[in-house]
Amino acid sequence: MQTTTTDVTALNSLLRGEMSAIETYRQALEKLGDSGFGVEELRGLRVDHRDAADALWHHIEQHGGKPSEDSGAWGAFAKAVEGTAKLLGNTAALKALKEGEEHGLKDYQAALEDKSLPVDCQALVRGLLEKQRGHIATIDRLMTSV
Repeated sequence: MQTTTTDVTALNSLLRGEMSAIETYRQALEKLGDSGFGVEELRGLRVDHRDAADALWHHIEQHGGKPSEDSGAWGAFAKAVEGTAKLLGNTAALKALKEGEEHGLKDYQAALEDKSLPVDCQALVRGLLEKQRGHIATIDRLMTSV
C-alpha cells in the first residue's frame, strides 16, 4: 500500500480536528456538570470523536505516517471558543459545539474531494463524515430543548 505525504497530511489534519473536538466536548461537559441537560448525548458524541481519532491515528500508522500528537491551532481556537461559551451558558456552549461539528464536516468533505486519497482512506473519511452529520442533528435537537 503506497502512501504519499499528502495522504498522511490530510489524515493528520482530520486527526487534529478530532482531538480538538474531544477537548471541546470535555470542556462543555465540565460546564454542564451533572445538570442532566443533554449530558448523556454529549458524552456519546465525545466518545464518537475519541473513536474517530483512534481510527485516524491507526490509519495514519498503517499508511506509514506519524500521527499528530496534539490538536495544534484548531485546539487553541476550540479552547477559546468554548471558554467564551462557558461564560455565556448552555445555549452558547451548544452553538460552539455545533460550529465545531460544522467545521469538521467541511474538513471531511474537503478530504473526500482529494481524488488522490487512497480508496481505504476515502472509505474511512466517508464513515466519519456521516457521523459528523449525525452529531449536528443531535446538537440541533438539544438546542431546540434549551
